[in-house]
Amino acid sequence: MSLRDRQRAETRLQVQTHAIRLFTDVGYDATTVADVAAAAGVSAMTVYRHFPTKEDLVLYDEYDPVTASAVAAAPPGPLPARIGHALSETAAHGSSSEKAFLLARLRLMISVPALRARHLDSQYATADAIVGALDCSPEEEFRVRATAMACLGAAHVALIRWAETDGEADLAGLIREALTSVFGDSD
Repeated sequence: MSLRDRQRAETRLQVQTHAIRLFTDVGYDATTVADVAAAAGVSAMTVYRHFPTKEDLVLYDEYDPVTASAVAAAPPGPLPARIGHALSETAAHGSSSEKAFLLARLRLMISVPALRARHLDSQYATADAIVGALDCSPEEEFRVRATAMACLGAAHVALIRWAETDGEADLAGLIREALTSVFGDSD
């Protein structure tokens, strides 16, 4: 990663961290993008350069390419198992601070109606990333997309349960349990 890319990533994380703190402390609707910019010590234009919408301040993460790559690199096997393994492995590798940040973001996604609606868009983007990583034929795309969305739906239920436990439960285990509920034991 180049110096410029690292600086952009650091700025993006700084802005998002301040946004999550403000949304949690003051309220999502009561916090403006200008408030976030001021707290982060950047201009509103900088915020918009990194996050095109206010919702993106909460929803943005870099899990899609990581998950898609893990699915593509997984050994051959049933597609639900490959996607499920990638989702649970991605969840298992976060540090304590990353999990605390995810928990704060997730609580906002659950409690703010505008974020709940936009979260579905992010699931479509994740499914697109998985379909793209698997380089599906047009005939396979429907099956892969349906499987990916079913896996993501199960993972979302696991994330909600994890938030209900204040992040104390094993997130990767909850994802595996939710996927088993949907697909049975496919390992």
